[in-house]
Amino acid sequence: MKIVAIANQKGGVGKTTTAVNLGVALAEKNLRILLIDLDPQANATSALGMQEVEGESIYESLIGGVPIITKILPTRLDNMFLIPADLDLAGAEVEIARMPDHLTRLAVTLSAFRSDETFDLVLLDCPPSLGILMTNALAAADEILTPIQCEYFALEGLVKIVRVVEQVRGSGANDRIQIAGIVMTMFDSRTNLSEQVVSEVRQHFGERVYKTVIPRTVRLSEAPSFGKSILEYDSSGVGAMAYRALAREFIRRHGSLAPVRA
Repeated sequence: MKIVAIANQKGGVGKTTTAVNLGVALAEKNLRILLIDLDPQANATSALGMQEVEGESIYESLIGGVPIITKILPTRLDNMFLIPADLDLAGAEVEIARMPDHLTRLAVTLSAFRSDETFDLVLLDCPPSLGILMTNALAAADEILTPIQCEYFALEGLVKIVRVVEQVRGSGANDRIQIAGIVMTMFDSRTNLSEQVVSEVRQHFGERVYKTVIPRTVRLSEAPSFGKSILEYDSSGVGAMAYRALAREFIRRHGSLAPVRA
């Protein structure tokens, strides 16, 4: 079982879109996926059509020791499970900061999944900030997947998250964490800028940059408003095809990632 934090402190880069649609695409491959929404805005939760759920976030598990397994909800999709988010998580930022083990609260909470075969992959949809919830996610994860928008300030944002990773490693909270993958999102083939940004990121980060590029499409933007992944909303469209391709590449990169059951 692997835990992957999908993180970028910059908002609007396709982070939640990637968390939801990559998760659904991997679930289609018969992998059992748990998506944990760590953003108080609960965008991943609503993108799966589960915004009506209240009081089921990971908040009580982080603060009060409520078993995390009680917070897992099935979705309407086979092999796809969710721990939703709500506004209580905004308060967790303050409460966790006061605790002596404030960097490792999430790691301890998720340790229950390390010893069993309930899930093949846990995806952490991080908030777009450098606060306690993101640093907890980085301390708990095996690796980071970072979506980057194909725009001018892409590398500037990436430099900041690299610094946060170094801080987490230096603190001793998680000395193995690294940015293992970078996904270029919102690619517009009509502009030279998108091509230039992708080229520059590949030049700096080499093989860590996924070959699959996620295009900018209206359908990808529309799907969350219907509470659906792009694979449900526009299954044969270019957005769905891109995320299925990303899932295949993700599996190839993680040779040990395979269904734990037939």
